[in-house]
Amino acid sequence: MSETSRRTFLKTATAIAAGSATAGLVATTVGACAPTTNGDTSVARTASARVTGFNRAQLDALGEVMLPSSLGMSVRAAAVTAFVTWIDAYEPVAEEMHGYGYADVRYLPPDPAPAWRAQLDGLDILARKSRGKAFVALDVTSRERIVAAALRTSRSDRLPSPLAASHIALALLAHWASSPSAWNLALGVDVTPSSCRLLNDALRKPLPIAGTAGATSA
Repeated sequence: MSETSRRTFLKTATAIAAGSATAGLVATTVGACAPTTNGDTSVARTASARVTGFNRAQLDALGEVMLPSSLGMSVRAAAVTAFVTWIDAYEPVAEEMHGYGYADVRYLPPDPAPAWRAQLDGLDILARKSRGKAFVALDVTSRERIVAAALRTSRSDRLPSPLAASHIALALLAHWASSPSAWNLALGVDVTPSSCRLLNDALRKPLPIAGTAGATSA
């Protein structure tokens, strides 16, 4: 083979090899790795943004019914804010922390907020139909009756966890009842569970909370 023919052969072979490698890479990427939709465009569809927030006036009015009146308006409003902050940051079907006693992967429930928003609107609709006024315009006693009617079919002998609550009224109460401030109020002393405490404070008696039974008996 002459020098010219050898040079032409090498150029042609290099081009063919490069083309084959590129074609193989494209075929592997498109055929093996890329998802095949088979006409189903849902594979490539991105998840829609999660709707957050509640009608705050309605939720505050519900908080006046469901949360203890002894808390006062400011504390009840703070509890409602904490509830909204919690559920707005909730990640539906997130993987749970692995607990003791089981090895399988478990996931949190789907987003309960859409149903809770519908139930909150339902209280307003029920108030308008039965009382002729918006839920927020009713006095506390009338609102209590509206909520009692909405919860008539919710049968339970104990308060559920917030995520397991069948109605937003129960979810709001359950979220507050599981908070450190509720534990402190129930015990009458500042225990603030689920918080980091120094080792030096482990044997120290919790301080009583002013205005509670624990404070008066201390």
